[in-house]
Amino acid sequence: MKGFVPPPRLSLSNEPLPITRSITIAEGISVKDLAEKLEIRAKDLIARLLAKGVFATINQTLDAELASEMARFFGAETSIISFEEQAAKEVAETSAGEQGSAPEGGPRPPVVTIMGHVDHGKTTLLDSIRSTNVAEGEAGGITQHIGAYKVSMLDKDSPAYGREIVFLDTPGHEAFTRMRSRGAKATDIVVLVVAADDGVMPQTIEAIDHAHAAEVPIIVAVNKIDKPGALPDRVKKQLADRGLMPEDWGGKTVFVDVSAKQKTNLNLLLEMICLVADLQELKANPDRPATGVVLEAKLDRGRGPVATVLVQNGTLSTSDNFVVGNVYGKVRAMFDDRGHQMEKAPPSTPVEILGMEGLPQSGDQFLVVADRDRARGISDYREQKFREATLAKSSRVSLEGLAEQMKTAGIKELNIILKADVHGSIEVLSDLLGKMSNDKVRLKVLRAGVGAITESDVLLASASNAIIIGFNVRPERKAQELAEQEEVDIRLHSIIYELQDEIKRAMTGLLEPTIKETYQGRAEVLDTFRIPKVGTIAGCRVSDGLIKRDSEVRLLRDNVVIFKGKVGSLRRFKDDASQVTNGMECGISIANYGDIKVGDVIEAFVTERVAAEVMA
Repeated sequence: MKGFVPPPRLSLSNEPLPITRSITIAEGISVKDLAEKLEIRAKDLIARLLAKGVFATINQTLDAELASEMARFFGAETSIISFEEQAAKEVAETSAGEQGSAPEGGPRPPVVTIMGHVDHGKTTLLDSIRSTNVAEGEAGGITQHIGAYKVSMLDKDSPAYGREIVFLDTPGHEAFTRMRSRGAKATDIVVLVVAADDGVMPQTIEAIDHAHAAEVPIIVAVNKIDKPGALPDRVKKQLADRGLMPEDWGGKTVFVDVSAKQKTNLNLLLEMICLVADLQELKANPDRPATGVVLEAKLDRGRGPVATVLVQNGTLSTSDNFVVGNVYGKVRAMFDDRGHQMEKAPPSTPVEILGMEGLPQSGDQFLVVADRDRARGISDYREQKFREATLAKSSRVSLEGLAEQMKTAGIKELNIILKADVHGSIEVLSDLLGKMSNDKVRLKVLRAGVGAITESDVLLASASNAIIIGFNVRPERKAQELAEQEEVDIRLHSIIYELQDEIKRAMTGLLEPTIKETYQGRAEVLDTFRIPKVGTIAGCRVSDGLIKRDSEVRLLRDNVVIFKGKVGSLRRFKDDASQVTNGMECGISIANYGDIKVGDVIEAFVTERVAAEVMA
C-alpha cells in the first residue's frame, strides 16, 4: 500500500546489563514469575529466550541454570532455593506481617522413635503402650515397615495425664539402617530399647550413632527386666562406656527399667518422655499451611497411592492441595493410625493420605500449597528432571566405561527384578543387593516396584535373563503361568536376612537344597461365618486348581501375604471332604487363624525339598 511504513522491528540488544542486584528464585520458576522478579515485561524475557533458541510460553517452568542465565543478562545475580524453602519463607513473612501472631506457635506433642537391636522387644513395648497387637502378624518377629502411632496418657494419677506422644516404630534388622535413620530425622526423642538379658548389641550401637547424627536426646528403656537372667546394671555399664552415662551415676541420660510383657514402669517411661520433651520446648503453629514428611508409601489396589505422612507443622485438612517430592495431589481422605477418618490433622499427627497422582518416595518433604496449578507445575518439573537424570545415567557411554567392561569381561552379571509391598522395603533391598556385588558376580536391579508381580515383570525377566524377587508380595495368577511357561525363576521372601543369605549362597555356588513350592489351587472367599469352639470358617469358591485337606495355605489380601499356615478343616456342605476342585464351593478354616475377610484369596500349595541350582 502506498505510503505504508512498516512498524519498527523489535530490536534486542545482545549486550547483557551490568549486575546491579541480587534475587532469590525457587526451582521450577515460571517465565511470568521470573519476569516479575526481574521487574521486566514477560514478552521481553520470552523474546530473549527465543533469541537463545528456547520456545517458552508465559506459564512454562524454567530450569534453574537457564533462569540464572536470563537473570544475569537482565542485570541480576541469583541464589536458587527449593520450592519448600520458598514456601516456608512466604509463610514466615505472612506470619510476621500479621499483628500478634507468633510464627513458632504453641507447644506440640513430641515425636518419639523406638530403636534397638532385633528381638529386644521394641514392637512389644509399643504394643503394650498402645494396647493393640502389631507383633502378631510380623514375619520372624521383625517389623518390616515404619508405623506411626499417637497415644494419650490415660493414668489420672500421672502428672502428664492427657498429654499426647507420637511413636514411630522403626524396623529392627540391620539392613533397614536407612529406614531407621530416616525415622530418626523426623523425630524429637529416641527411645533406645535394650534387653536386660542380652545387653548392648551391634544394632544398639548403630541406633546410638543415628541418634547422635540427628542430634536428638536419647532415653534408654532397659527391657525384659522380668526375665531370670536380667542384669540391668550391666546394660548401664555397657552404655556408660559408649558415652550414655545414667542420671543416677551422675550423667545426663535417662534410664528406665521396663517390662513390655508385664507392663512394668510404662507410665514412668511416658512421663520421662514428656519431661525430656518439655526441656526441648517443642513448638508448632497450627494456623499455617501444613508441612511434614512421608514415612511410608504404597500402592493399594482399591485406593490407589497411599502415603503415611507425619504432619510436623501447621494443620492438614481434607481438600488441601499439596506437593510431595515429584508428586502432587489433593487430600481426598485422611485416616489416623487406627483407621478412623479425620477432617483435620494438627501438628505431630501421623496420618494416612489418599489423593496423590503418583507414588512419593519415603522421606520426601510434604507441603500444602494454595495453587493447584503451581503444584502441578512443580511436580511436572521435578518429574522431568528425574527422568532426564535417569536417562543420562542409563545412556551414558564413555571410553573409561568401555575399558572397565573389557577389564571385567569375566564377571557374571545377575539381573534382578524386585517387587515389594511398600516403597521403604524397595529402597532398602535395592541398596542391600547393590552392595552384595563382588569380583565374580555383579548384581544389577533392572526394575524395582511396589505391588504384585505382573506379566510385564515376567516378560522383562524373560527378555533380560533375570530372576524375580518378591518381598511380601505374590505373582498374579497369569504372571505365575507365564513364568512357568518362560521358565523364569521367581523367589518369594518375607524376611530380609533369608533373602540376603539365599543370594549370598547362590553367588558363591553354595546354595543348599531348597524347599520347592508346588502350586495346587486357589479359592476366593465369598462369605465368612463364626462358629463357637471352631473359629472363623470361610465360605469359598475354588477358582483354580484344587484344595486338599492336607494342603499348606497362604491368605492373600490385595496380592499381599497376610498369613501362612495349614488347612484346619475342609467341608462340602456338612461333610468333610478330602479335596475340592475348580468351580466347587466349600467351607475352609485355617488352623490357628481367624482374621479372614470377604474378597481374600486362599492359595494352596505343597512343599518339597529339591537340590537348588546356582543362580549365578
